Amino acid sequence: MTSTYRTALIVGAGSGLSASLARLFGKDGMKVALAARSTEKLSALAAETGAAIFACDAARRTDVEKLFAELEGKLGAPDVVVYNASFRTRGPFVDLDPVDVEKAIAVSAFGGFLVAQQAARRMLPKGKARSCSPALRRA
Repeated sequence: MTSTYRTALIVGAGSGLSASLARLFGKDGMKVALAARSTEKLSALAAETGAAIFACDAARRTDVEKLFAELEGKLGAPDVVVYNASFRTRGPFVDLDPVDVEKAIAVSAFGGFLVAQQAARRMLPKGKARSCSPALRRA
């Protein structure tokens, strides 16, 4: 069965859930884009799925804007966007480094906002925006 969606972007791509999604999207005939802070780890997955690789720190506005511009130039605007980026800090609460906690929140929350905003700007005009986010459902 071929998807009505043509291009998928996975931000925060790695070897777990996002790799499984990349394989699934590829099998469904979609062009797949993988984005991560560190792209070296994505070579095998990209070779397996035919995915394009993009470097992006999702917590940096300029990186996210550049990612979407490069993606559009190479594969077209995405029809599906998966946000899987994270930064983890572990340890007892009282010992956590505030700098690491700030980074974790920036990647998880602010990065998710930046990616969703760029995705919505491209998807809404095409009538393709769907989200688990109540804010996007009202848009």
